[in-house]
Amino acid sequence: MYAITQDTFGGPEVLYRTEVERPRPGAGEVLVRVRAAGVNPVDSAVRAGRFPLFPEPPFALGWDVAGVVEALGPGVTRFEVGAEVLGLTLFPKAAGAYAEYLVAPADELVAKPAALPMSAAGALPLAGLTAWEGLVNIARIEPGQRVLIHAASGGVGHLAVQIAKARGAHVIATARAEHHAFLADLGADELIDYTATDFATATAPVDIVFDLVGGDYALRSVQVLRPGALLVTTVGHNPGITPEEAESQGIRFETVMVHPSAADLAELVALTQSAALRIHVDREFALADAAKAHGATANAKGKTVLIP
Repeated sequence: MYAITQDTFGGPEVLYRTEVERPRPGAGEVLVRVRAAGVNPVDSAVRAGRFPLFPEPPFALGWDVAGVVEALGPGVTRFEVGAEVLGLTLFPKAAGAYAEYLVAPADELVAKPAALPMSAAGALPLAGLTAWEGLVNIARIEPGQRVLIHAASGGVGHLAVQIAKARGAHVIATARAEHHAFLADLGADELIDYTATDFATATAPVDIVFDLVGGDYALRSVQVLRPGALLVTTVGHNPGITPEEAESQGIRFETVMVHPSAADLAELVALTQSAALRIHVDREFALADAAKAHGATANAKGKTVLIP
């Protein structure tokens, strides 16, 4: 089979196609023929060496997968050969979803509904679980709460908007003006063009800030949080604030550390089946064009997906 790998840290150009031996599933694992692999910001950060999950190359990127079960390892009864599945696999360990085939733990996968396109299924897991863990598991969002979501038109952000709306929240979203119609269609109640307006002065106090940007966004977000309210960030390398600083400002602060969860992913899949969650795939690239995909993700709307 072929896969995408890299021998050094660097820009998108370090990614290249190589021939490797097809893996075999071990106990509790399945072999998946990859039909779609999501591209996420963490992929680019790891590729460039900004987020050192792995000490040194060579390694293979990719954790999102949607595809078809080709073989079962010993002890697997969760799926049958031919089942269509999706999942976030092995994160933060190397999974190598940028490939024709992938071995994954069966208990990290869920069944793909027939009505959910493969590309959308491959785009959902990491981004969807990040939003779910931040808003549901950590923030425990409740109906009527005011939620501010930064970078709302991106992969995690556009799903977070819909999850918050499905939980009954009032959603304020920051994004470029060109993406406002898209976010309004997803249910955002208020829209702020961050290139033209300071969000810290453009909205009334909120109960939750979901920060996908980090840096000075965190400190500015403190200004719009009610006393005792919650700032949740997905930015581990530069969150812009410490728990101690947040406490001194009278707010709570938590960081999302996404992890595989078939139970939470099943909740997300259920939302897609009820039409409460739409996964927007902005662009599809052939797997062999992974470098081009990494070079085209800036200011993307929704997700980018690789198709073997």
